[in-house]
Amino acid sequence: MANENGVLDRIYNPNVAHVLSPASLRHLAREWLKEDTPSFDFAGFVVGERDESAVILIKSPGVLAGCPFVEAIFKELDCKVEWYEKEGTWLEPTKTVATVTGKVRHLLLGERVALNCLCRASGIATYAKKLLKIAESSGWGGEIAGTRKTTPGFRMVEKYALLVGGVSTHRYDLSSMIMLKDNHIWTAGSIAQAVKDVRVVGGFSTKIEVECRSLEEAVEAVEAGSDVIMLDNFAPQALAKTAADLKERYPKVIIEASGGITEDNLAQYCISNVDVISLSRLVQGYTTVDLSMKIQKEGKDPQNPTVKL
Repeated sequence: MANENGVLDRIYNPNVAHVLSPASLRHLAREWLKEDTPSFDFAGFVVGERDESAVILIKSPGVLAGCPFVEAIFKELDCKVEWYEKEGTWLEPTKTVATVTGKVRHLLLGERVALNCLCRASGIATYAKKLLKIAESSGWGGEIAGTRKTTPGFRMVEKYALLVGGVSTHRYDLSSMIMLKDNHIWTAGSIAQAVKDVRVVGGFSTKIEVECRSLEEAVEAVEAGSDVIMLDNFAPQALAKTAADLKERYPKVIIEASGGITEDNLAQYCISNVDVISLSRLVQGYTTVDLSMKIQKEGKDPQNPTVKL
């Protein structure tokens, strides 16, 4: 729904974790833990099984994301996580994010695996929020989206972090939406032929997107039945003209801009008639948020255990 200025009113759902399947979380947590400790936990022999508590601390500013994955990891190790901060909130350094309790060797078995998820997911959410603010400050009402250039085996965390950051996941995988790119088109012979062929297997329930390099290609794609047009590697001025021409002829077509778009030039692409802007940097070029986990000892500073309180 658009407000009086024509800008989409965004409703941020604090419970985006509801999109995650418990079975998928369990599977990922188990695979990550097995990968990190494929045989003996030699260091765990030193600490044993007495019950301890550890605090998770944020050491660089950012948006907290990835909490469901941390919970799933420690649940596999019979540990309990108590959160003090809500996912999706901006946190400053030295903030205590959570406490984890359980057998000490289990805490340490999960430490790095959990922090890897939390640091990376928080980094993506932080960068997503930054780009979203740039887009919103321009008065643009479209969607910022990540791409499928995700890390193999880590896709769910990265796509989930985009949602926490308030942007679109784009297609989740090859099965989520049909996207015909240059290699598909060259092999099929033409855009029209590629769209015609893929509609046979995609049916009515799956959208088709076509990557286009000119207005002529875009018109061919829409006429063939494409639902989404990606205008790839267009300069802002050319993008504005092409998008306007397309919308005038085909008001219902969804137009996506992609290629060569960065944080520095994003505002130039936030133009009328463009519905989606996709950037691979959302899942490839982000900076992680620094978090750590420290075993609590009575009378000690958890950020520096050598210092007495």
